[in-house]
Amino acid sequence: MAQEIERKFLVKNKSFIELSSHHESFKQAYLNSNPERCVRIRITDSKSFITIKGKSTDQGLSRFEWEKEIPTDEAEQLMLLCEDFSIEKKRYYVKNGKHTIEVDVFEGSNEGLIVAEIELSSADETYEKPDWLGEEVTGKKPYYNAALSNLPFSQWS
Repeated sequence: MAQEIERKFLVKNKSFIELSSHHESFKQAYLNSNPERCVRIRITDSKSFITIKGKSTDQGLSRFEWEKEIPTDEAEQLMLLCEDFSIEKKRYYVKNGKHTIEVDVFEGSNEGLIVAEIELSSADETYEKPDWLGEEVTGKKPYYNAALSNLPFSQWS
């Protein structure tokens, strides 16, 4: 089983854009957004995936993740079966030391939210934190994409 280990941060400003190597657009929706086991369909500019994620452990730092690339036409058909709300975002890739930080600039009902993720090989791995990263939100459930599909950022009070 694959284990995803990552830290999440809010982003203070958009200075990361000039540092990014590239970006791509994402549309994703959930066949099941249950925090115990969610099933996501994702379509990017070039590929499509089905992903299963398990319950978070280690204060939200890690969880089981299984992902498989699928044909885009199948992903589009599966999107029709998904829960009501889809997430749209642009992801920027920023090389930072030995890591690549993935920065998601949300669109639509989640516009205004910018979240960065750093994937690690172990929970105690060190990483460089650029000054444009803000508050750490690792393990804070409202910032999970599955949660944002049920309660978008625009509806937070």
